[in-house]
Amino acid sequence: MASQGYYNESQQQPYNGGYNQAQQGQQGYNGEYNQGYQQNPQAQYTQPPPNYNQNGGYSQNGGPQGQAFTSGKPTFDETFKLDKPKYNDLWAGILFILTFLGFVAVSGISIHGYAQNHTGGIYDDSNQFSINSNTIILFAFVLVVAFVLSWGYLLLARLFTKQFIWATGILNILMGFGTAFYYLYRKQYSAGIVFLIFAAFTVFCFITWIPRIPFSVLMLQTSVDVARNYGHVFLVSAIGGFIALVFGAWYSVTLAAVYVRYAPDSTTCSNDNSCSYARVIGLIAFITFAAYWISEWLKNTIYTTIAGVYGSWFFCGGKASSNTTIPSGATRGSFRRAITYSFGSISLGSLIVAIINCVRQLISVAQSQEAGQGNAAAACAFCILGCLVSILQWVVEFINRYAFSHIALYGKPYIAAAKDTWTMMKNRGIDALVNDCLIGPVLSMGSVFVGFTCALLAFLYLEFTAPAYNSSGNYFPVAMAFSFLIGLQVCQIFMTPLGSGVDTFFVASAWDPEVLMRQHGELYAEMIRVYPKVQQSIHA
Repeated sequence: MASQGYYNESQQQPYNGGYNQAQQGQQGYNGEYNQGYQQNPQAQYTQPPPNYNQNGGYSQNGGPQGQAFTSGKPTFDETFKLDKPKYNDLWAGILFILTFLGFVAVSGISIHGYAQNHTGGIYDDSNQFSINSNTIILFAFVLVVAFVLSWGYLLLARLFTKQFIWATGILNILMGFGTAFYYLYRKQYSAGIVFLIFAAFTVFCFITWIPRIPFSVLMLQTSVDVARNYGHVFLVSAIGGFIALVFGAWYSVTLAAVYVRYAPDSTTCSNDNSCSYARVIGLIAFITFAAYWISEWLKNTIYTTIAGVYGSWFFCGGKASSNTTIPSGATRGSFRRAITYSFGSISLGSLIVAIINCVRQLISVAQSQEAGQGNAAAACAFCILGCLVSILQWVVEFINRYAFSHIALYGKPYIAAAKDTWTMMKNRGIDALVNDCLIGPVLSMGSVFVGFTCALLAFLYLEFTAPAYNSSGNYFPVAMAFSFLIGLQVCQIFMTPLGSGVDTFFVASAWDPEVLMRQHGELYAEMIRVYPKVQQSIHA
């Protein structure tokens, strides 16, 4: 029987009889849906689905196995119960806290030194040797633009779901070509050629995506429909976006303060032996790494919290507009697990991405500097290296997305969750649907669009304000790279709930495809209509 194929004999079975599975030879679903739905008894998974009954609801007196609920409607912790609660990957959580405290210390010392010795106004700052208050204003503009574009992008997805994917692709293509032609017009030929190649590749990708757009639109519509009926989803997104904005401002001020406080030519260092360019480089590297890790942790905490909400809807609800059987306090319960038992696991997954992001950032700065100096060969070499690092980043983020959905529901350690989830998705055939769904790439393209817009704003700002420290143009790459980072991270945090909804849907479908077909039959039928490959992809 199918249910016995996925769980160890000593573990709880998800159903009592389970949708007529006890009958030999009987098909579980109508002929319209059973094509390609086959058993795979070799797969053994160590974690059963949550404690829901075969009707998708709960008894008023207790759970399926008779355990008493604290109220008529179970809580998130009761539904997705941890057999042996423990703080997983604790070392990563401790290291994250120490890194955050280090960032606070560097920021506090640097800002204190900057405040004590700052003179001049916005554009006539006496520290003309490096980044100063002029750049703080730049980053303030960048933050405002990142916030407005990110929030507008989220509203576009919420109000015009069908047009969302098309609009994202077209905007990225136009932005890519516009940036390339502007660089060529400014005689920045190396950068112009790189962006031209990038834009042409974007056109190619978008054309190949067109057949998969209807399926992706359906997945995005489902994610948005569930989010609309759970006010906490967009509330969490808004709170997370605001925190990201505040942290971005904090990081921007800290970045400028480090330059002013520790650069040898600064007025604050005339009689201070602690100042050196080596110290500036070291501190900038540390706070940038810390900023990446903190922002990734924030994004993944939001992701994991929202994944708990979508998992509750998938396993315990019916239609997206119905929430009568959803566990009470799903958002609170999921968030509480994310910042307690799963805190270390989220920190570990975020650490890996943060390291890769730092390497990519260094390559981006080096590429821009070589391009600015007219060294086309070195710029192309760094571009290729950057592409390889970007591929590695994509692989890690791809694994993280589905691992965090698993962690949200079952609280496993990071490595175990990543292995179990990917093995299970391949055995179920869900990996084929994941590859055909464009939501992840589309949201990434949107975030890159915001990042490029912020980088272009930085270039134009420095071009027209002409601060003394950038008289030679050496600070164009630095300012543009950090502006891109701010815009990219802010938008990614805003868009996290939508990506989390789609990813959790795939993970939950892999855990128990029968729930998709039984409790969400209309959605499954629509999936088959817009993308018949679903019947061949999903199997039990």
